[in-house]
Amino acid sequence: VQLQASGGGLVQAGGSLRLSCVADGRTLRRYTVAWFRQAPGKERTFVAAFKLAGDYTDIAESVKGRFTISRDNAKNTVYLQMNSLRPEDTAVYYCAADPGVIRSNVASQSAYAYWGQGTLVTVSS
Repeated sequence: VQLQASGGGLVQAGGSLRLSCVADGRTLRRYTVAWFRQAPGKERTFVAAFKLAGDYTDIAESVKGRFTISRDNAKNTVYLQMNSLRPEDTAVYYCAADPGVIRSNVASQSAYAYWGQGTLVTVSS
């Protein structure tokens, strides 16, 4: 499966953005789809994940209450809605997917075989 992330851009603190992750080639219905981010000079970290078959959503504590993850199966797309953005949210955001992720491993990068190319989010103060 090929993933295409989009929707990044420059936004002022307190603003909102919605990122999209579109899958080509296969339906995401049975996949766990996650968002990770990598800030300048830092390691890539988990942001959120969603699995329809299994019906769970995981959100990192650092963004809980501000970010939500959702999907549109008809469009084979997963969204990351980001509200109340802060300068520390500035990063390249990546979507990832895999059909075999177990719940306890959802925040681990190594659990995902498929990755999108990343989209840059810049939050100005």
